Amino acid sequence: MAIALAAFLQLLLLPLLSLAAVFLLHARASWRLHKGAAPYPLLGHLPQFLANRHRILDWVTEVLARQPTCTLVFHRPGGERGVITANPANLEHVMRVAFHNYPKGPRFASALHDFLGRGILNVDGHAWRAQRKAASYEFNTRSLRLFVARTVHRELHGRLLPLLRRAAGSGCRLDLQDTLERYAFDNICRVAFDHDPRQLPDGDAAESAATKSTASSRFADAFRDAANLSAGRFRYAVPGLWKIKKALNLGSERRLRESIAVVHGFADGIIRSRREEMRMGCEKHDLLSRFMASQQGEGYTETALRDVVISFLLAGRETTSSALTWFFWLLSSRPDVERRIRDEVAAVRARRAISDLNRPGFDLDELREMHYVCTRPSRSRCGCTRRCR
Repeated sequence: MAIALAAFLQLLLLPLLSLAAVFLLHARASWRLHKGAAPYPLLGHLPQFLANRHRILDWVTEVLARQPTCTLVFHRPGGERGVITANPANLEHVMRVAFHNYPKGPRFASALHDFLGRGILNVDGHAWRAQRKAASYEFNTRSLRLFVARTVHRELHGRLLPLLRRAAGSGCRLDLQDTLERYAFDNICRVAFDHDPRQLPDGDAAESAATKSTASSRFADAFRDAANLSAGRFRYAVPGLWKIKKALNLGSERRLRESIAVVHGFADGIIRSRREEMRMGCEKHDLLSRFMASQQGEGYTETALRDVVISFLLAGRETTSSALTWFFWLLSSRPDVERRIRDEVAAVRARRAISDLNRPGFDLDELREMHYVCTRPSRSRCGCTRRCR
């Protein structure tokens, strides 16, 4: 009886052991193929994700750098998958060549709806095309271009450059990325609805500290928190857990709700006051005013206008500061590029009239002559993916 039972167990365990051996060999081969980023059965990449959650961007960068195509299919529990890529060819395919084949979809829109509503960054199809068409038309008007140029000139020469000079003179260290984020946010707020949040100081340290308690500063802080917490909804180990926290008003979802309330309340106040100014005949050139004055703007509710403005604030803040940060980081290691930039700037300035030589900054026509300078920041955005080319 015992011999028969032992034989039966051997027959039962042999296929299981064989399957386990095949699985281990396959897992080992997969691990080598994916350079240490192979998904686990059922769990996907959850173990690696949890181990690196505190350094998620560094971990993703390291994993992508080890992939031959700088692309990873990220597996989550429950069978959900997503593609993470730093390959310029893939980015161009998704964002430009075949953009219509990659809609954001309901999961993406649901996670960001509380913050972005139905702004251009959170819609697909007709709603996206309509907003893009209106924005493209406005940004190509000369009046808005001149308004943007004046805004950037004022922020650059009135705040950013004086701040850098003070830091250089005193030997004080600056977080360049944080400084450029504040610079970009000041600019995009002025361009979007002609409001100055004063994220960079234009006076002494005491004045800067005094502005921390203003409504504009609270709006800027709340906007930053709302953007980070909204993006955090995609980083939950269990997809959809944020919905339970939101329903119970707990933790990060409670902070997100409070931050969004500040952002929306501030933006709604700007929109209402702008409508009143336009009724009184005040002429404005910011994006919000142009949307409200255009034929398309007649059909925009206050909520729709708020969604449009917040999307452009988010897009302008993140893209500009990231591109400039990468640009200066790469420039610090390329004296040859720095020399060519200086030479081109000097050549354009030398063509000015004698009476105009000491004028600070450059106008739009002069900037168009700086072909080398204008292409460097856009190329620096791919600096972290050069090995993929």
